[in-house]
Amino acid sequence: MSNTNSGNITALPIVVLISGNGSNLQAIIDATQNDGLPVEIRAVISNRPDAYGLKRARAANIPTEVVDHKAFSNRAEYEVALQQLIDQHSPALVVLAGYMRILGDVFVDHYQGRMLNIHPSLLPAFPGLNTHQRALDAAVTEHGASIHFVTNELDGGPVILQAAVPLLPTDDAKTLAQRVHTQEHKIYPLAIRWIAEGRLTVSADEILLDQKPLNQPVKYHSTVKAC
Repeated sequence: MSNTNSGNITALPIVVLISGNGSNLQAIIDATQNDGLPVEIRAVISNRPDAYGLKRARAANIPTEVVDHKAFSNRAEYEVALQQLIDQHSPALVVLAGYMRILGDVFVDHYQGRMLNIHPSLLPAFPGLNTHQRALDAAVTEHGASIHFVTNELDGGPVILQAAVPLLPTDDAKTLAQRVHTQEHKIYPLAIRWIAEGRLTVSADEILLDQKPLNQPVKYHSTVKAC
């Protein structure tokens, strides 16, 4: 099991939800193993039994679970089972890393203020799917990724951290996605680190970074770790 302490910081217990390849999961695992990210990944849970991210977790000796949404007659039943399984691991933070299911209000409310998602756009631009092609079609000058708290508004929760990439004349959806993924793998472990180190907190529906209101997302750059 991945369990790391950084200095005197107690490792933050997290559960990661995935649906597919798990590249952002891998970035989090690598950060715990190589960069002192102070988290304990107590479980990786997928709604798809064939998700490659499960192999990544097992390779790192992290417990894996599958709650196949197809085995349930409706979303509510599925989410009750998923919530019960997550809560067995007592996480302080639930991390959605390429988890491709829309979550219902009851589930989201249960984890209010302690569930993160990564979205491949500079929110509020391009919520939902197919963000890279939509960015190209809109001829925007930059695109990117956002880390946000999950709320009942799809991709509408408070944004913590963003990383941008320019659109190039030669870009297609695949090349643009690759550059965005590179940034995702940097900012997701960083946002989790801020929570684990107590720098990022939620107080009375207000998000604080270093005890100051976070009124707009932090823009990632090479020196952001020192901010």
